[in-house]
Amino acid sequence: MDSTFDNRRHAGRNLATRLSDYAHRDDVIVLALPRGGVPVAFEVARALGAPLDILVVRKLGVPAQPELAMGAIASGEAFFLDRSIVDYAGVSRKQLERVIAGERAELLRRDRLYRGTRPPLDVSGRVAILVDDGMATGATLKAAAMSLRHAHPARIVAALPVAPLDSDARVEHVVDEFVCVLRPRAFFGVGQFYADFDQTSDDEVRDLLDAARRDA
Repeated sequence: MDSTFDNRRHAGRNLATRLSDYAHRDDVIVLALPRGGVPVAFEVARALGAPLDILVVRKLGVPAQPELAMGAIASGEAFFLDRSIVDYAGVSRKQLERVIAGERAELLRRDRLYRGTRPPLDVSGRVAILVDDGMATGATLKAAAMSLRHAHPARIVAALPVAPLDSDARVEHVVDEFVCVLRPRAFFGVGQFYADFDQTSDDEVRDLLDAARRDA
């Protein structure tokens, strides 16, 4: 199958066309899930004329298979755990606690690294558009939405370039709207749909956030 998106920024421009109802409104904020979601969200925020911020989320990977998510944590102490995957993978309590501690430390590091001393943008009473570069299990997006709900947004919109066919059902209880460019039947991983899916660097995240603030 040919790649659908050239890179994450190309995916963001495609995604923005599905969100035109939210363009140039003063009650909309775009929240990127670092790191891969930031280039996508940058293009979405620019197209919509909306401010851009981040919501740091960390996947809890199965120790023997780090790419397999058994849950996620997010800023604001949000926590999601898929017990069926934990049981299937035979993850012990000690292993789980070790993974959580490690990812929580990385979450705090990234929050300080990307945001610095700047406080989070206020989402209370606003439409919060959560953007990532794609979705596999939905664990990361669930943790992000759960965390965000505590900030009392008027509406949470999950916005993705690509996700599995049943992805909306996986997160419908934690978001108010689900927007996705592509939901293929044959889904093996997010990177499958990008020609360039190289890892987004910390420097790129900071540069895009700085550029978005200058444009605001």
